Amino acid sequence: MTAPARAHLLIVDDTPTNIEILLGMLEDDYDLSFAISGRQALALAATQDPPDLILLDVMMPEMDGYAVCAALKADANTRNIPVIFVTARTDAESETRGFAAGGVDFIHKPVNRAVVRARVRLHLDLKQHTEAMASSLADIQRANDQLLV
Repeated sequence: MTAPARAHLLIVDDTPTNIEILLGMLEDDYDLSFAISGRQALALAATQDPPDLILLDVMMPEMDGYAVCAALKADANTRNIPVIFVTARTDAESETRGFAAGGVDFIHKPVNRAVVRARVRLHLDLKQHTEAMASSLADIQRANDQLLV
């Protein structure tokens, strides 16, 4: 029996220290890649092997995290990748903008290891269950279509 594939996470932050902190928290359990800009993140997410989840900073030059998330959600190939914002912004308006852009969660910096790990696991589990339900629904629809023929 083969071991299940490790989930692939993409960490997006323009500050290398922040990337290193998240890498240290998650590297034992996940395959990790990182981007230091929004444009680089979009390019990595659009590859043949897209990430299973993205941890995304809000405040970045050129393209902020809200714009990156909105672009991901506008693309049929990346819209189902969960995005967790990881940011120093703690105001309600920033969180509201994050959810409106399509984010699934919001983690405040400085990050807490237990919180980061729990929320990543939660959203990966939710994604896995959602995909399984969608697959089951497709199977049911195919079987129903065959019965109608």
